[in-house]
Amino acid sequence: MDHPHIDEALKVLQAHKRRWATLPLDRRIDYLDEMRSRVARLARPWVEAAVAAKGLSMDHPLAGEEWTSGPFPFLTVLNDLEVTLLRLSAGISPIEGYSTREATSGQVIVEVFPTTAEDRILFSGVSAEVWMDESVTSDDLEDTVASFYKDPDPQGAVQAVLAAGNIASIAPLDVVSAMFNEGKVVVVKMNPVNDYLGEFLEEIFGELVEDGFVRFVYGGADVGAALTSHELVDTIHITGSAATHDAIVFGTGAEGIENKRNNTPVNDKPIGSELGGVSPTIVVPGSWSRRDIRHQAEQIVSQKMHNAGFNCVAAQILVVPADWEHTEALLDDVSSLMADLDDRDPYYPGALERCAVAIDRTTGVEIHGKVESRYVISDLDPTDESEVMFTTEVFGPVLGVVALESPDVGSYLIKATDFANTRLYGTLGANILVHPRTIKANRRAFDRMLSKLDYGTLAVNSWTGGAYFMPKLTWGAAPGHTAQDIQSGRGVVHNVLMFDRPKKSVIYGPFVGGERSWLKGEFHIAPKPVYFVSHSQAHTVGERLIPYVMSKSKADLARVASAAVRG
Repeated sequence: MDHPHIDEALKVLQAHKRRWATLPLDRRIDYLDEMRSRVARLARPWVEAAVAAKGLSMDHPLAGEEWTSGPFPFLTVLNDLEVTLLRLSAGISPIEGYSTREATSGQVIVEVFPTTAEDRILFSGVSAEVWMDESVTSDDLEDTVASFYKDPDPQGAVQAVLAAGNIASIAPLDVVSAMFNEGKVVVVKMNPVNDYLGEFLEEIFGELVEDGFVRFVYGGADVGAALTSHELVDTIHITGSAATHDAIVFGTGAEGIENKRNNTPVNDKPIGSELGGVSPTIVVPGSWSRRDIRHQAEQIVSQKMHNAGFNCVAAQILVVPADWEHTEALLDDVSSLMADLDDRDPYYPGALERCAVAIDRTTGVEIHGKVESRYVISDLDPTDESEVMFTTEVFGPVLGVVALESPDVGSYLIKATDFANTRLYGTLGANILVHPRTIKANRRAFDRMLSKLDYGTLAVNSWTGGAYFMPKLTWGAAPGHTAQDIQSGRGVVHNVLMFDRPKKSVIYGPFVGGERSWLKGEFHIAPKPVYFVSHSQAHTVGERLIPYVMSKSKADLARVASAAVRG
């Protein structure tokens, strides 16, 4: 089929790509400022549209998901990008002043969060770092930052972005990463699942559209195919599935299968991708109290059921120690919490069919919800290489449980790491739940686990989805995948400090709430995390975050905190 609107859009972008690549930093900052103002003005109608599309209501706590995964992370990226560009314009490295250290593996680690007093209040007990590729040394770290802005003669490029349909900020963040980190102009194809957001994004990017640097197109697979194969597209970025990636690179049907087998692509454009995967949550045995167990059960259920389970890093496999005294109680709490949740609209296409395939067994399946909308598979065999829960991202509300036997914590960490790395498809994100004193008692073994887990993001006593909201972290698969074995994709986005050779991001959260932290060897004031599906004030926190991110005033910070502590 002909798509003259695509032809016209790409001609405009090709005509302006060199101008964007060489645009002065102060003009780029102007665009960021204008976008910030427009996001703040459109935040509420944006969230209202998303809430309506997902069958929620603005006065329900679950509306908080749309505030905190839509305008909030977009605004934080715009803010932090502006700081990076201001530093570059002043001749200062984006990472000047950040602390670095070396992992036991020798990798350079940059400690990127927290950096301000406000960070330490709003995200009390949370820290984060970016681990570099082994090829990066302390001496050449500065040389591997913001390479685009060191190019004396950038030519620019036209990038096609195929947007995701589940999380509202994915499309604009992918566009901003391409434009401001890599100097590309962008045509973005909105996903049919959430193309209702297009009217807001077109207005937010309005100045960049008017000046010929951004274009939006709409439609289904035919539009995506026409766009990604178009001769005027230089590079591609997709957020979606490995099947979509393979269709673009190798083609479809029997011919596509043969092309992939022979590694003969039909599309040889450079392509970056974030493709999800089978994300594990690994529970490390330790001396947990009854309240610890309940809190971490809420953590697990939230990792699974945030956004009704339609997240690329939704926990799919819960790894537990088989002989731990608290395993049964933890699983009982997970099941009871899953049962107590409200039913939600399975709005993402194909969800019911994917869930049906995953639970196609005669034993071990717990079914929750009035309309059978949540599932726990309690008896997965870790040695079963054909288990669909290990090989396929369900992208829906199914949680599988694997019990691993081991005589002690150290051997369990090794066994769990090996299971996650070798049995589970994908390398986007993994979560670890562990008592702080267990870490202290097994420091070398735990550090080795962090080094060996082959994932783009790790979350310790937190959720990798939380790292998505932190712009100074990288977001993407572990590096090294090939087109024939793409797994969770290639390349990273967000990354406002502009690391050229990152390997993984690691976020550390509090094991318990602030009122009990001192009992666990932690010292913080953190309330219940806002991404918990049990947070009763998540919608209020989310809405109040927008004026705070714009103003950074103490009064707005206090309003956010007052809602957060009531959750």
